[in-house]
Amino acid sequence: MAYPYRVTLAEGQRAYLRTLVGSGIAPARMLTRARILLKADHREVGPGWSDAAIAGALDIDPSTVLRVRRQFVAEGLAPTLTRKRPDRIYERTLDGRGEAQLIALACAVPPEGHAQWSLRLLAEELVRLEVVETISYETVRQTLKKTSSSRG
Repeated sequence: MAYPYRVTLAEGQRAYLRTLVGSGIAPARMLTRARILLKADHREVGPGWSDAAIAGALDIDPSTVLRVRRQFVAEGLAPTLTRKRPDRIYERTLDGRGEAQLIALACAVPPEGHAQWSLRLLAEELVRLEVVETISYETVRQTLKKTSSSRG
């Protein structure tokens, strides 16, 4: 059968994948991808299984087999086995100055009618003081948790 993404492993790649699978000391995703590539090898020494047969044998979706084939042909062995790190960047709600104001506020006297600062009160006060435009109480909690200051 003609495959648009035909996997042909070099002898060194095949030996590496066999060693990887045989040792079993690797992340499960990496081992599964290595098994897919070994079964999909279309050289004369490789089994050259179909996508459906590989999916049935490894108990995975056939689209996963297709994605692994496609990535191997396009990018090579190493990128196919390893996980790509996320390229998104999260902007911090509170910078250093904002964190300092939060800590100073948490150590200050609580507002009238309250025995102590709650996370929601701190979040509302930061918005009222225009330190930030919006902030969730969970962000306040995480920020206070990573500091070594005491709120009491």
